[in-house]
Amino acid sequence: MNSITRSGSLSIILVVFFSLHFILGFSDDSSPASKDATKTEPHAGRSTSAIVIIVLIVLVFFSLFSFVLFKLWRKKKREEQYARLLKLFEEDDELELELGLRD
Repeated sequence: MNSITRSGSLSIILVVFFSLHFILGFSDDSSPASKDATKTEPHAGRSTSAIVIIVLIVLVFFSLFSFVLFKLWRKKKREEQYARLLKLFEEDDELELELGLRD
């Protein structure tokens, strides 16, 4: 089960990473007219890469947070099922005592 969730989260991260690269690549306007009209600032590339890095970090933290919440939810469900199982066997013991099948 862990390998399935790891491969799923890895594939999601890769899809997001490549889609961000495509979006940034398509949004780059490198026509000669725009280069003459406005010069690009040398810090513009840094801000774009910083935004991409921040988005990736947020996605990683969100996926880790979701994974931890899923693990806690699964643990809670398992404890509830175990409590129901114990209750089921306790009821059987009481029934045997009522019917006089057990001393």
